[in-house]
Amino acid sequence: MSVDPVLTRRTLVRTGAAAAVAGVAGVAALETGVIPGRGRVHDVLGLTGPDGVVPDVPAGPVVSGSFDSLGRGTKVGYSIVYPDGYAASAALPVVLALHGRGGDHTSAINDLGIDRYLTSAVRSGTPPFAIATVDGGRDSYWHRRADGNDPGYMLDQEFLPLLADRGLRTGTYGVFGWSMGGYGALLWVALQYWQRRVRPAARAVAVGALSPALWHDYADVQAGAFDGAADFERNQVFGRPSGFRDVAVRIDCGRDDPFAAAAGDLRAELHAAGGQQPGLHTGGYWRRMLPDQLRFLGGNLLK
Repeated sequence: MSVDPVLTRRTLVRTGAAAAVAGVAGVAALETGVIPGRGRVHDVLGLTGPDGVVPDVPAGPVVSGSFDSLGRGTKVGYSIVYPDGYAASAALPVVLALHGRGGDHTSAINDLGIDRYLTSAVRSGTPPFAIATVDGGRDSYWHRRADGNDPGYMLDQEFLPLLADRGLRTGTYGVFGWSMGGYGALLWVALQYWQRRVRPAARAVAVGALSPALWHDYADVQAGAFDGAADFERNQVFGRPSGFRDVAVRIDCGRDDPFAAAAGDLRAELHAAGGQQPGLHTGGYWRRMLPDQLRFLGGNLLK
């Protein structure tokens, strides 16, 4: 059977065009999230950026301990990190570091290397400060829960006074967190003018959030993050700009992070610093962004 070469060429052209259109449509669907897995594809293609590398500098002193927390109803651990070259008794400004889901007060050092990043930041000219980490509950999302666990009470009524007793300057302080802790840091600042228990003499003046766990709608939240729709609304950070009055805010989130859209919305709402960079919801991305976050926090602590 003979084959018409013209028809064959036409068929190939049509097939190729259809494949090209399908390929473009597929890429578009992947990029817009219609087809899941964009982050995985971008990671394979090297489009999510390099992992941050912990600086090769000495860590400063770390003071660790624990206390019986009335707010959390249990014994909680804490660590205070000082930059290299400063004594553990130095009267420095302080940043509270709130860990992500499943973490504890050791996560900032063990998972992120924040002790050495702090030394590097100070050696690069950032005004010196200490970082204080504390156990907020592995899945508390840093707000009062129905079971009575209240990390906010613990932070304000127990941990900040403990830090002040150690000589740290807590009249104005910073708050930093990643993932669950990024949401917690933003929530703490959003509610600081609403909570009657907050002492007027102590207030957050700078907040930095990496990949904060944010949702617009309760139907989308991670299981266990809230005790119900009413709890979600009480602890919403969107629509509360008065809490961020006179507070320097930085929000960073990876482009392929599931929280990227919501983080971008809050950044726009608050006219915050930061941005959306290549990256996933990973320790590698958080380590890469730590220098910018620490520089921002240190530069705004005394303003």
